[in-house]
Amino acid sequence: MKAFVLAAGLGTRLAPLTNHTPKPLIPVLNVPSLFYSFFLLKQAGITEIICNIHHHGNAIRRFIESSELKGLSITFSEEQEILGTGGGLKKCEKLLGDDDFILVNSDIITDIDFSALMSRHHRSCCPGTLALYETPEAATIGYVGVEDGLVKDFRDMRNTGLVSSLIYTGVAVLSPEIFRFMNAEFSGIVDTGFTGLIDNGGLSFYRHEGIWMDIGTMQNYWLANIDAASVMNRLALPMKRAIGISPHAISPEAIISPDAKLSHSVIGKDCSIAAECTVTNSVLLPGVKIKSGSTIVNAVVDHNSITIMDEPKQNRK
Repeated sequence: MKAFVLAAGLGTRLAPLTNHTPKPLIPVLNVPSLFYSFFLLKQAGITEIICNIHHHGNAIRRFIESSELKGLSITFSEEQEILGTGGGLKKCEKLLGDDDFILVNSDIITDIDFSALMSRHHRSCCPGTLALYETPEAATIGYVGVEDGLVKDFRDMRNTGLVSSLIYTGVAVLSPEIFRFMNAEFSGIVDTGFTGLIDNGGLSFYRHEGIWMDIGTMQNYWLANIDAASVMNRLALPMKRAIGISPHAISPEAIISPDAKLSHSVIGKDCSIAAECTVTNSVLLPGVKIKSGSTIVNAVVDHNSITIMDEPKQNRK
């Protein structure tokens, strides 16, 4: 089985970070977000990957090619004009061939069991199976309507009246049958391919109950880093075994003054934190320099910006 990884998005909701760095390379716990998807694929025995690129596409290509991801064969589909989740997938129809394949977003942090997802797909006898996740924020994120063990709607766009606390995780197993319903121009996979499968053979689902984080917004990105104990505890060792790197809060290549005070923060490669600094609940991207006596609280910091985040409600007094 091959995989298609969506990595061509503009990442506008993560600006200003994505003004200079493509979203798939923005690090979560000092690991590029894209590599979390690569890890899960390799862990499931999927080694042939097609990755679409557009925004800062050459940077993504160079970074991956210079990384030692042994055992993975990665082919790039470069989009001169961005094609969306639907058009980007349709462009790679011939590359994916005649077998079922797995589709993965590059901006999620999860521990979905891809092998269990594939087994569920094969048992369903449907042309597609989506990985769904239950969350109280489904109404805000976008709920999936389900009935009789099948996906029937998204945000009630088909006027079914079906409401749930389930969301689409950005992971699916799909049959080439989906290409019948997709457009080559800019389009979304939900209102083309997924809708087509709902009406032609059915769309089953697999319910994931572990870790799932969407890092598509600054707030979510910040939370994924500072609320990451479960990620480090459950993913660090298997990721190290699979692709040779693992999530960690403090880069060993950061220079930190002995009297600097750090708490619940992520410090990137080549960061420098001078004397008498305090860094709390913050993310410092690679190469950031913090001057002596500075205080950084509830922030995401890169070379050119400091973005102050809203403290989660459960942590407010």
